[in-house]
Amino acid sequence: MSDKTQASAKTAKKRRGLSYERRKALYGYGFISLWLVGTVLFFLIPLGKSLWYSFSKVSIEPGAVNTRFIGVDNYFKVIGEDPYYTEYLGKVLLETLWKTPLILIFSLFIAVILNQKFRGRALARAVFFLPVIIATGPVYRIISGDMDSTGNSGAAQFSTMFSTNLVGELMQFLGIYGLSDSMSTFITAVADNVFGIVWSSGIQILLFLAALQTIPPSAKEAATMEGATAWEYFWKITFPYVGPYILANLIFTVIDSFTNPMNDVMGRISAMRSQFDFGEAASMAWIYFVIVLAAIGVVTGMVRKYIYYEND
Repeated sequence: MSDKTQASAKTAKKRRGLSYERRKALYGYGFISLWLVGTVLFFLIPLGKSLWYSFSKVSIEPGAVNTRFIGVDNYFKVIGEDPYYTEYLGKVLLETLWKTPLILIFSLFIAVILNQKFRGRALARAVFFLPVIIATGPVYRIISGDMDSTGNSGAAQFSTMFSTNLVGELMQFLGIYGLSDSMSTFITAVADNVFGIVWSSGIQILLFLAALQTIPPSAKEAATMEGATAWEYFWKITFPYVGPYILANLIFTVIDSFTNPMNDVMGRISAMRSQFDFGEAASMAWIYFVIVLAAIGVVTGMVRKYIYYEND
């Protein structure tokens, strides 16, 4: 028997010695091996460096990045001395607080409509999901009217089709007067961000559509036989079925709002990094990261006890 034949026999014997579960596990590790390498090289290592930078005085020299441990000085400096960071944090938190419920309500409303059978339903679904495909920074800035940062300062008229700055005139036309300044400011802010809310709802609509399609037809048939109205059917059947997806969409929306590269906090962190203040930029990022985790934990803890799971 040749050496090649003996090697083949040993390999075949070794394969027969592995259990089916073991082979499946090896195949799985093989498929995710590139992802694991990428996660370590491009996520975990930079994450560790960022944490170290946040506790260090970072200086850039030709061919080297020198760090000197200074403890939590960067954190105190960011919170106590930076003229913009805490203000931007409050602004982003407030914006996320009122915008998240609006996105969820709008997404569920549109998903219920798109789940109905009507002519052109596929096109309508594509229209609402289109922003997810083209939602790049420059596109959104142009549509939102921020032309200067995109080099299109002469095309400001492009954004007027999406503008909702006529809210005050519309309220006067409808005879609505005497609102408090805070209420007027809130209504104007919501109206001015209508396009942003629609633009940010594509993924949520898709998830709600998936949830609505899990409702068994027998549930609607039973509700119809019992004489339930559409309103009763929504609250007694539709809403409980989409409950777990409400939590998923809530967490996704909060994270999406906090990590939007166009919000003020992310812009401030990028600006500090561009000025080579890596220590302060890293401390800003880690403070922001902790706040995001805390917000997600609070939201999850408050909402999950009201979620209905069919397996319970």
